[in-house]
Amino acid sequence: MRTAVLDTRHVTTYEYGEPALRSQNILRVAPRETRWQRAIRSRVDVDPTPEGVGTHRDYFGNETHSFEINEPHARLVISASNSVELREPVLPDPAATAPWETVRGRCFPCQGPDAFEAAEYLYDSRRVTRGGRFGEYARTSFPAGRAVFDAALDLNRRIHREFQYDPGSTEVDTPVEDALRTRSGVCQDFAHVMIACLRSMGIPARYVSGYLRSNPKFVGVEASHAWVSFYCPDTGWIDLDPTNDVAPSLGHVTLAWGRDYADVPPVKGVTLGGGEQKISVGVGVTEREQPCE
Repeated sequence: MRTAVLDTRHVTTYEYGEPALRSQNILRVAPRETRWQRAIRSRVDVDPTPEGVGTHRDYFGNETHSFEINEPHARLVISASNSVELREPVLPDPAATAPWETVRGRCFPCQGPDAFEAAEYLYDSRRVTRGGRFGEYARTSFPAGRAVFDAALDLNRRIHREFQYDPGSTEVDTPVEDALRTRSGVCQDFAHVMIACLRSMGIPARYVSGYLRSNPKFVGVEASHAWVSFYCPDTGWIDLDPTNDVAPSLGHVTLAWGRDYADVPPVKGVTLGGGEQKISVGVGVTEREQPCE
């Protein structure tokens, strides 16, 4: 089995037009432990030095850091450094997975503890709504009796082929309906569209946030990235990246997952004062030649 060790660095800088009197922040920038990913080390540094620092697992099991700064500051820098070991996922033959109607039937009503856990990813969430045009768009990939993984791969491929990656076409709060209508957006939009389509067909789907290793063949590198994970009975969750038309493997680092982006922003906070603020984000992912212990 192939493996890779990746080092990541994520720096978010806030520069305020006037001193911020107080700020409170929540971070989801630590890697998750999964079947195919092992966290080797994780570190978060904040300048100025915060107080009231806490760490906990949120509802979805993501590691969450929280802190507050109670002194005037003109600049806030949050740096997260991680190292992870990735193993190449072992995926089933797409055509041999259960028909998508079977998956829908097992998840609603729930049949078994795994299906019960997956079922919460069937419904509308803050950024993703089901039905309507999403169901119409998805049905091309979901004819009667088609294997669920095969259908999801086709949907993944269509979004990659038919949507234009355009960072200037959407904002972080752009409705998912707009991305479907204009057939444009960024990785967050493509993930939301695919989740809406899968849920419209009765397939549980969740939003995954993370990083993407630099690769000239990939779109969305050197920035926070997002993709989709859908539930496949007897296999578990399978990840797909519609931005790049791939099944994530040794180049994708998983940070957090939830129902949509609103559940897992890497950095979220509130500030008292500060005036106008300028935000800059830098992400870097490098591969080690030798695994570390």
